[in-house]
Amino acid sequence: MEERLSTLYELQVIDNQLDELEELRGDLPLAVNDLTGQINTFKNQIESKNTEKKKSLDKRSSNEDEIERLKENLKKFKAQLYQVRNNKEYDALTKEIDHSEETVTKLESENKAIEELVEKLKIEVKDIEPQLDVLNEELKEKENELKQIIKGNEREEAKLKTKRDQIVAKIKKPDYNTYMRIRKALDGKAIVTISRAACTGCHNVVPPQRQLEVKQSKRLYSCESCGRILISPDIASSIDSK
Repeated sequence: MEERLSTLYELQVIDNQLDELEELRGDLPLAVNDLTGQINTFKNQIESKNTEKKKSLDKRSSNEDEIERLKENLKKFKAQLYQVRNNKEYDALTKEIDHSEETVTKLESENKAIEELVEKLKIEVKDIEPQLDVLNEELKEKENELKQIIKGNEREEAKLKTKRDQIVAKIKKPDYNTYMRIRKALDGKAIVTISRAACTGCHNVVPPQRQLEVKQSKRLYSCESCGRILISPDIASSIDSK
């Protein structure tokens, strides 16, 4: 049982060192993620506006073709007015002329609105692009800073991760799952010792009976206040001295 507890504490020591290396990166990973998110948002906005602009231009082109067709028809209809033989034919032609003229007016009005929209979209994209350039430059700087820090510690980190894998291989799966659950919930500290009759994790007093049980190292014991796994200071000292 003592070996089981020692291995768990050894894992905690390695994770503490990995956490320290992670802390050296500061808020750079978060900054990189945040900048990446902002950049993607701007890129999506530009893409959306360009797509809308393309659809609008396609619609304008289609309208222009239709206007041209209708105007050709109008020429024919107006020419046919001089050839009508009765009122019925005259009324039918004038109806076609009125309808065509109304449609042309409608399409020309629609094209004018499309032109205004296209210009508006162009301006909006033009306003976004400089902001995107600034963010891209800032992201590049942050990524370079982060890479420098990672590069400076990559050997030590790789060594620690290899050692961690070796330790994890010795730990029973239920113990490891418990350790990771506590570690995740309590800011990385899952295994702690007792010092001056108190848990070194939450600093609450550990009852005398529990102190004695922890010292005997016969099973896993948890702090009644914070839930962290308690181990004997002797075990911790033995691992720390290594």
